[in-house]
Amino acid sequence: MGKAICSVKDLLSMLDELLKEESTFSWDEFYSKRDRNVPFFRNFPDENLVGYFKKGLLTSGIALELGCGPGRNAFFLAQQGWKVDAVDASHEALEWGMERARNQKIDVNFIQSNIFELDVADGNYDLVYDSGCFHHIPPHRRMSYLELIDKALKPGGYFGLTCFVEGGELGGSSISDLEVYKLRTMQGGLGFTEEKLRHIFRDYEVIEIRRMRQATEDERVFGVNGLLIALFRKRNAAHPTI
Repeated sequence: MGKAICSVKDLLSMLDELLKEESTFSWDEFYSKRDRNVPFFRNFPDENLVGYFKKGLLTSGIALELGCGPGRNAFFLAQQGWKVDAVDASHEALEWGMERARNQKIDVNFIQSNIFELDVADGNYDLVYDSGCFHHIPPHRRMSYLELIDKALKPGGYFGLTCFVEGGELGGSSISDLEVYKLRTMQGGLGFTEEKLRHIFRDYEVIEIRRMRQATEDERVFGVNGLLIALFRKRNAAHPTI
């Protein structure tokens, strides 16, 4: 007989177990094959992140990147003069990132951790950035995700997001949150619409939500179809939208 549910932690653990089949995917194995033709393996930052600096929305500060992989966005932020904490659960991804950092002589603080086990100081970050982590977060962990962002960000700080479009060409399941548990799968990653993102992050000021722009080869940025990008601002300070 299974353990009785006596706390929120017990409930979250039980729901994790319900979706255990999804956890058989190995990110370490995925990142160990560095020569595979994966667009985000190239060491280029997201086109939207670069754009935020060009538009003057981001200038200087401290950033936390969730699900950083081999560090392409973290490196860009560090090159703009930011102090960067970059978190990923994959040892292989971080090993690759640290090799890149040494080769490029870039200072990034890589942290191997499940994002829900992070111990962050209240209001420590001017930016929390997530490129490709959120759509792998199961619905029952979404509240913890929101709590993490809210705790990490300073008032007026920014939260940047890149995620699957619902039914997009790169993935992005259109099943509902309820169906995730009925089917016991996230079908490789959940897709989102602008309306869903506005609802989930409704406590934040919306700066921008749009489809990611397809980048050309010579731009040296990451930009592909099938993804949504969003930028939100933690309330308590006024700022114009893009």
